[in-house]
Amino acid sequence: MQYKTIVLSEERNVTLTVMIQGTGGEFRSISERPAVLVIPGGGYRFCSDREADPVAAVYLKAGYHVFILRYSVGADARWPRPLEDYEEAMALIDAHADEWHVIREKIAVVGFSAGGHLAGAAATMAKRRPAAAVLGYAVLREETARELGCDIPAIPEHVDGDTCPCFLFATRSDSVVPIQNTLDMLNALNRFQTSFECHIYPYGPHGFSTGDPSIQSMDTIFPRRAEDWTADSVAFLRDLFGDFGARGMTEPVLRAHTNDDGMAWLSLDCSVGRIYGNPEARRVLADTIRHMRERIRPFTPEMSFEDMMQALGKMTLRELLTERGIDTDRLPELDAALRTVPNI
Repeated sequence: MQYKTIVLSEERNVTLTVMIQGTGGEFRSISERPAVLVIPGGGYRFCSDREADPVAAVYLKAGYHVFILRYSVGADARWPRPLEDYEEAMALIDAHADEWHVIREKIAVVGFSAGGHLAGAAATMAKRRPAAAVLGYAVLREETARELGCDIPAIPEHVDGDTCPCFLFATRSDSVVPIQNTLDMLNALNRFQTSFECHIYPYGPHGFSTGDPSIQSMDTIFPRRAEDWTADSVAFLRDLFGDFGARGMTEPVLRAHTNDDGMAWLSLDCSVGRIYGNPEARRVLADTIRHMRERIRPFTPEMSFEDMMQALGKMTLRELLTERGIDTDRLPELDAALRTVPNI
């Protein structure tokens, strides 16, 4: 494994620690790897060592390249300088992606507390947005930031259709960063139908990092199952990025959004309501809609087919056809036809 630290700003002590795993040779089918950029917390006053190398070990074990960003803190942390540090780090990774065998479109950020704020900012307002974000007990609300003495923007307000899927974890009893930070972020992601996974443990302290006893004192009142966020976040990334397979990375099973209603063109992954409400879509799907009329029974005798389409309107058409066994052998053909129809 290559291990080195690159200085991004000597004056502000901004560094990028690089941990590059092997590819090819004994690793056979692995010619390149996904990566994570770890962003430690510390209230924008320092970068916590507890949320750096111990976290990197989790993702190294999972087969990911790992980078650790120690960004501007203290008097140098005036916003948006930390976000500019992130941009510079991502630009450097992109410039060396071929050399380091990094899959450019499969880089996640993993941030904690104030580092979680920076990771959230990367996911919502950066020029070089990550493909996923893991946010641990993250400072996301402007109100919380002010209470901690930070002049930084609220993250949920900047969530948009381009925000990447997020994995969030926190504890209900966190007295430093209230749980409302996580809840606000979940609501914002939900508004844009962005995929997410969240674990809120009923009790535990702020800043527990991986939760391992080597980091979190056994004397602390802390649920040992909170350590599971590490394995769960790896599983989330594997669902989203694919896993290591015999012929490279496998196909992802998790989509970035629950449906394609926000895309420019229709597809089978748009909602039934969105597709059925489009006259051109109904035209290109005429045969399939006829089969749907024959196969989908109304919930009650009084319901019409149109009523059923409204009742099932939040399902994607792919889900509905697969569930009811309708034209499943034609799904690629139907998807291609829908992708010629503007989503208006």
